[in-house]
Amino acid sequence: MARRSSPTPPPEDFEERILDVDVVDEMKGSYLEYAYSVIYSRALPDARDGLKPVHRRILYQANEMGLRPERAHVKCARVVGEVMGRLHPHGDASIYDSIVRMAQPFSMRVPLIDGHGNFGSLGNDDPPAAMRYTESRLTSASMALVESIHEETVDFSPNYDGSEQEPSVLPAAFPNLLVNGTTGIAVGMATNMPPHNLAEVVAAARHLIKHPTADLDTLMRFVPGPDLPTGGRIVGLSGIRDAYESGRGTFRIRATTTIEDVTPRRKGIVVTELPFAVGPEKVIGKIKDLVNAKKLQGIADVKDLTDREHGLRLVIEVKNGFVPEALLEQLYKLTPLEETFGINNVALVDGQPLTMGLKELLEVYVDHRFEVVRRRSDFRRRKRQERLHLVEGLLVALLDIDEVIALIRSSDNAAQAKERLMERFSLSDTQTAYILDTPLRRLTRFDRVELEAEQAKLLTEIAELTEILDSDTKLRSVVSGELAAVAKQFGTERRTVLLEAGALPSASLAVPLEVADDPCRVLLSTTGLLARTADGESASPGEGRAKHDLVASAVAATARGDVGAVTSTGRVLRLPVIDLPALPPQASLTLAGGAQVSEFLKLAAGERLIALTTLDESSPGLALGTVQGVVKRVVPEWPANKDEFEVIALKDGDELAGAVELRTGEEDLVFITSDAQLLRFPASQVRPQGRPAGGMAGIKLADGARVLSFTAVDPAADAVVVSVAAASGTLTGESQSSWKVTPFDLYPRKGRATGGVRCQRFLRGEEGLAFAWAGAAPARAAAANGAPLELPERDPRRDGSGTPVTKPIAAVAGPA
Repeated sequence: MARRSSPTPPPEDFEERILDVDVVDEMKGSYLEYAYSVIYSRALPDARDGLKPVHRRILYQANEMGLRPERAHVKCARVVGEVMGRLHPHGDASIYDSIVRMAQPFSMRVPLIDGHGNFGSLGNDDPPAAMRYTESRLTSASMALVESIHEETVDFSPNYDGSEQEPSVLPAAFPNLLVNGTTGIAVGMATNMPPHNLAEVVAAARHLIKHPTADLDTLMRFVPGPDLPTGGRIVGLSGIRDAYESGRGTFRIRATTTIEDVTPRRKGIVVTELPFAVGPEKVIGKIKDLVNAKKLQGIADVKDLTDREHGLRLVIEVKNGFVPEALLEQLYKLTPLEETFGINNVALVDGQPLTMGLKELLEVYVDHRFEVVRRRSDFRRRKRQERLHLVEGLLVALLDIDEVIALIRSSDNAAQAKERLMERFSLSDTQTAYILDTPLRRLTRFDRVELEAEQAKLLTEIAELTEILDSDTKLRSVVSGELAAVAKQFGTERRTVLLEAGALPSASLAVPLEVADDPCRVLLSTTGLLARTADGESASPGEGRAKHDLVASAVAATARGDVGAVTSTGRVLRLPVIDLPALPPQASLTLAGGAQVSEFLKLAAGERLIALTTLDESSPGLALGTVQGVVKRVVPEWPANKDEFEVIALKDGDELAGAVELRTGEEDLVFITSDAQLLRFPASQVRPQGRPAGGMAGIKLADGARVLSFTAVDPAADAVVVSVAAASGTLTGESQSSWKVTPFDLYPRKGRATGGVRCQRFLRGEEGLAFAWAGAAPARAAAANGAPLELPERDPRRDGSGTPVTKPIAAVAGPA
């Protein structure tokens, strides 16, 4: 068993001293030292260069490593290691986080690090890659911050272990604190400063240089407010003025949004710019939480379509029946689409944390630049004076170069040669040493000319630098000119829009969240477009119509109601009106804003939508006519619990040729067949039947004939019949040969199930009708390419032949 060794006795001269310290005093002292370290060494920026120690050390060390914009990128891990080992003993995480932030264009108004790789995303939704994967180098803007740092422009101090020297501040060729802003939490204080536009801040600084007594209102003409790297809109400028005056204030940032048709049947709120430091994932998550908690209604879907080519694009699809403007107002209130930014301009001035307004911040920076330019000018003048001293000594030697060479050759050693030259030519020790070190090949006549030119240049530069040092006006002019050059090189257009608080009216006060159940009309075009328009707006043919927008069917409805869509297979599909795109005011004469039927209804192969009908059971009902000559009036008893139902039992091979909702029940039903037979009979001759019935005989067809058109016409209205005869019975340009427009009242009423009368006589080569239509005038026609066609004049002959034409008809329609 091992024995415990006895403690080593203290030396004989050891004197034991025990200090009795109050724990409260010890805690106060230790905490004050900790607070002092956090405030001055970590959390708060210097008001002169706008950098915290870690950022300053990164930029300085990267410059010392030669990571300039024209050089290649290096691994961030290498930069972190150099900074941590030489200057910053607080761990690699804080250093790399600072590098990442300085490289993010959405965090810095003017990025200071040029990064390669994944440096994270807006709102930190996608964290940056590890430092071993990413690469970095300085940007041109960061080079402006460290420019002339080795010309004794700033003070240096020892690093944490005294082995290195680091700058206490950077020369800072532009006001970085205002341009890029900062944030930090110290002990008992914090700072939160928004970014600004570089060109605006420089303009204010230059004005302050020229007019040191300028007031805040004058400076705010140049700097009206923050300019955030993510854009957005600042709403309410009073808080900004408070911050510029006292150093503290708040303002609201709103996302930049537009309301667009994101799908043919839905509108959406498209977000292209988010508030500062807010990412799309944060917005999406908050919206989903609100929807799940049923605190937010009207959201159909949220999609993040952001990419590197188009930038941020967050699409919030709005359910049909909800007003996007009102929903957007709720999103501003409940989600991060609107955020409040609290300005707290706390920075270190001469080692003291101060809260400053706009003018004080500019004054501190401008004074810093005065000191930098003054020290730089003094350094450059001293270096040029030293060089001039050497050049003048060399010129003295060149005046009698032979004697100089002879004197050197006759000397026993270099020390003797130096003393003899100093005595003979009245040279200084420095000049003599330079002459002795100069190779003989430089002591030529040409070099003497160069030296004289260099002497003149040095004298001019020394005079200019002396003027800067002796004249305050010249100093201010130089600083102002350098700021103007920086603004020209790095200045960009403003990204954030500034708005007064009353510039954006509250949508929730003026517009209800849900669309009102107002009367409207649902329109179906001959090319399969669906839309709704406000009730009372005409949908009649007229000027301004677009191509392919003839109204084939129109029914009255309400915005939150349903209508029926009758298909060629005898089905009626329930169609919610609110799903249809609403035509804007003054646009009801076109269906340019309509959407294809396929966006709303699922039709089988070969199935077509031929008409619309109301689902009002108080109407006279629906009249149907089939290709095989069957007619039916359907009793208006529509099942409320079904989205689709049959309205006629069709025979094999049969399909609907037309369907029309009767308005009075006194209309005439009209069949037109492929062999040019037209049958007109009163709708009252057709007994209404239930939905499962198969109808009754409508028109007697000849062998090989089929029904081309089935419509209903008001006998008291002005109506026409349009018929087109073709050689092959099709609507191709090669086969069509003649068309004809006939007044409807020329055709007599006949009994149901009869053959009717002829409506067009065929010319030689014509085999039958390719197209037929009967309806209220004025009728309007369109070709297959959408071009309008001018119909021929009315032919008073009921069974006359047609007029030759060149373009086939694609559609004919009358007033809806």
